[in-house]
Amino acid sequence: MPTDALVDDLLELAQIAAPTFAEEARIRWIEKRLAGLPGRRRREAVGNLVWEWGEGRPRVLLAAHVDTVFDEATSLDVDHDGPWLVGPGIGDNAAAVVVAIHVVEELLGGGNIGSGAVAFTVGEEGLGNLRGARAACEALRPEAVIALEGHGLEHVIVDAVGSVRARVRVTGSGGHSWVDRGHPSAIHALLDVASALVALSSPERPVNIGLISGGRSVNAIADEAELVVEQRGLDEATLDGFADRLDSLVVPPPLDISVDVLGRRPAGRLDRDLPLLRVVRYVRAGLGLPDVLGEGSTDANAALALGIPALTLGVANGSGMHTLEERIDAGSLDLGRAQVLAALRQLLGAAGA
Repeated sequence: MPTDALVDDLLELAQIAAPTFAEEARIRWIEKRLAGLPGRRRREAVGNLVWEWGEGRPRVLLAAHVDTVFDEATSLDVDHDGPWLVGPGIGDNAAAVVVAIHVVEELLGGGNIGSGAVAFTVGEEGLGNLRGARAACEALRPEAVIALEGHGLEHVIVDAVGSVRARVRVTGSGGHSWVDRGHPSAIHALLDVASALVALSSPERPVNIGLISGGRSVNAIADEAELVVEQRGLDEATLDGFADRLDSLVVPPPLDISVDVLGRRPAGRLDRDLPLLRVVRYVRAGLGLPDVLGEGSTDANAALALGIPALTLGVANGSGMHTLEERIDAGSLDLGRAQVLAALRQLLGAAGA
C-alpha cells in the first residue's frame, strides 16, 4: 500500500474523538472503511469491532485500541512539521488502527491465508482496564496475539507491566480551624497515608499518587479528602502485595477510611523461546530493525493473563505520547506496516511468506 493512502486514512481517523468509554464514532468510521472488504465483521457487547477470516480458532489476533486519553473538547487538528505529523493521538493509537486495516486488506487480497482476526478494541487507556482486549481474547481464544501501538518501532514489548489503581478516601466531622482546633483533619490523615504508600515505591515497583483533593477552606478542618494512587510492576505478587496493603490502611478514630479499587491490569512475561517472538525477531532483522526487547502496558497484557502468547509492536517512530504535541514520522509508517505484514505472513502461512 502506498504511504499516501495510509496517511490519508490516518489524518481522517485521528480527527475523530474517541475518549475512553466514548469510542463509538471512531468505531463507526472503521466499520465504514471496512465495508466491502473480505472477511466477517461483528460488534461485541463491550464495544469492540472484530474482523475475522478463515475458519476455527484464529492463529493470530491483531489488536489495535481505538480510544485516546483526550476528552471530546480537545482539538484534534493535525499539523505537518516536515516529515512529522503532529497532533493529539496521532500515534496513540490512530496510526496503529490504520496500519492494521491496510495490512489485513493487503493480506486478504492475496488469498491463501490462515485463519485470523483483528480486534479494534475499546477501553485500553486509563480506567478502561483493558476491557476490550479482555473480551476479545476470551471470546476468540487465539493461538497468539500481536497488539499494535502507534509508537515504539525501535523495540518489541514482551513483558507486560501490570498495575493496581485505587481511590483512598478519608472522612470525618471537620470543624473550625480555631474553635475546633485539635479535631482530626481528613487531609492531615490522608497525607500520612500518602507518605506510607509512597514509601513502598521502588524503581521496579513505582507507586504514583496522580490525584489528590479535599477540604473546604483554608480556615476549616477538612471533613473529607481523597487521593488516587497506582502501583505498577512486572509480577502479580507485587500487585497482590500492594492490594493487601491498601486493604490494611487505617486512620486514627473518629476518622474513617475507605478504599475503592478502580482497576487492575495483569502483569506477565512472554517466553523468549516461543515461535511468535522468533518470527518477529527474524522479520525485524530482515528489515534492519533493532533487536531490543522492552516492557509496557498494552492490550497484550490481557492475552498474557490468559496464557496466550502475546507481544506488542510499534508501527512508527514518534514522541510526545499522551501530550498535545504528540508526533510521528510519516516516513516510518511504511517500515512499521512492512514489519506487521511480514510477521503475519509468516505466522498465518500466507502465500509468499
